[in-house]
Amino acid sequence: MGRDEHRTSRRGRARLAQTPKYAITESKDVEFSEEFGDHHDKIAQVRRRAAQKRAKDRES
Repeated sequence: MGRDEHRTSRRGRARLAQTPKYAITESKDVEFSEEFGDHHDKIAQVRRRAAQKRAKDRES
């Protein structure tokens, strides 16, 4: 459901949708061994390292 599907209140401002409590899950950061990674995982790692380097270069 997007913003355009909401009705406006009397004040004329649309309310944003909230995530229902049953849909909220606890996120877990899981790392996998590199030996289990496929070709796409290796490409993603290279892209991540390049993005981190660009961000670090931008800071200094």
